[in-house]
Amino acid sequence: MHHHSNILIFSAMKKVAFETLGCKLNFSETSSMRRDFENEGFELGEFSEEADIYVINTCSVTMDANSACRKTVRQALRRNPDAFVAVVGCYAQLEPEEIAEIEGVDVVLGAKDKFNLLDLFDDFVKQEKTIIHNSDVNEAVDFHNAFSSDDRTRAFLKVQDGCNYKCSFCTIPLARGASRSPKISTVVRNAQQLVEEGFKEVIITGVNSGDFGYGTDEDFFQLLQALENVNGLERLRVSSIEPNLLHEDIIRFAAESTKLQPHFHIPLQSGSDEMLKIMKRRYRSDLYRGRVELIRELMPDACIGVDVITGHPGETEELFQESFDFIDSLDVSYLHVFTYSERPNTHALSLELVVPKQERKKRTHKLRRLSKKKRFNFDSRFESQVRPTLFEEENKDGFMFGWTNNYVRVAIPFNERLVNTIQDIGLGSYSREGHYFGKLSETILNEEKVIEELIG
Repeated sequence: MHHHSNILIFSAMKKVAFETLGCKLNFSETSSMRRDFENEGFELGEFSEEADIYVINTCSVTMDANSACRKTVRQALRRNPDAFVAVVGCYAQLEPEEIAEIEGVDVVLGAKDKFNLLDLFDDFVKQEKTIIHNSDVNEAVDFHNAFSSDDRTRAFLKVQDGCNYKCSFCTIPLARGASRSPKISTVVRNAQQLVEEGFKEVIITGVNSGDFGYGTDEDFFQLLQALENVNGLERLRVSSIEPNLLHEDIIRFAAESTKLQPHFHIPLQSGSDEMLKIMKRRYRSDLYRGRVELIRELMPDACIGVDVITGHPGETEELFQESFDFIDSLDVSYLHVFTYSERPNTHALSLELVVPKQERKKRTHKLRRLSKKKRFNFDSRFESQVRPTLFEEENKDGFMFGWTNNYVRVAIPFNERLVNTIQDIGLGSYSREGHYFGKLSETILNEEKVIEELIG
């Protein structure tokens, strides 16, 4: 490290803060950048505080990426008008010139270059003119090992980046390039590191994680089998997997696994075959139904989440109704509903029959109501059952919260000693906010008594 020593003395004074817009993968990559800065001796601050350097990791999928980006830059400069501002990531990859026009931005780095910030600058002095670094995303093969955590009990582990699919509505292949992933041995090493850091649960994430190992002799199923053998890892979830890549052997493996939780999140986008064709999706509704039914048969208690897009060009009233009825007929647990919005350079822009924005919103609203109904019906099945629950560290008005293995939310009175532990909890009454009040088992309560007497 000694050739860096002069920088280190200098940068020890500089404070850097990060803001993430967008997906779980972005959060996990921001964590990776944050660790790089910390290793170089920078002080880490919160984005809401005054800092010398602000790094904004952008998304091309969120509604109105441009105004979100503008607003975030303005917030940073209000806290420190002399701060060095770096805008990085997906939106920076697709619209670098637009971002460069925002007052006060020093550098714009695309999806690949965001990890090179420390190589490109050492003193982070404000620039006269915005610098744009934007190499072709498909050169981005150096795979950044990213893991992050929202609370210190569950960690997101990035196992794959980019996508080879060409869905009509999506800019991700443009923003992140072709599908690629590290070796299984690398992912396993990262998972072991997370276990050493004290995480009980790891959530596998990627742009199209089921495509892990594309172009190599490894695949996603082998990855899951390898992670099953990581000592000390208690829980494994997959943040999302395409229905055509959720092969039956993966479902059967999950049913037998001690680590994979009975929880699947499977994008559907539409329940109408005609819409799936228009959207260039790689399956039809009967394949999707088959996956859901197999999960239900092998894991009756599994939680199944569904992504849906409303108002995509070509979605007539009839096709929306067909999609709605299809989803209604499925035994799934919740929906994530996205309202279609136009993205530059996507196939969907060339399609006829554009759905008016008001109508898109109306359809989204209908599906969100259906989701609430599904969630309530699913959660209600488990009343008075006992479920293993991993508790988080936050104290919310005297309660602590956790997720059961099958992704039901549970609250119990806060108890420091139960943070980041998995407990068997009896599900009591269901609150209006959509969670159960849990009852601790007798054994834990007895232990508490014994300890109190010892201390007392």
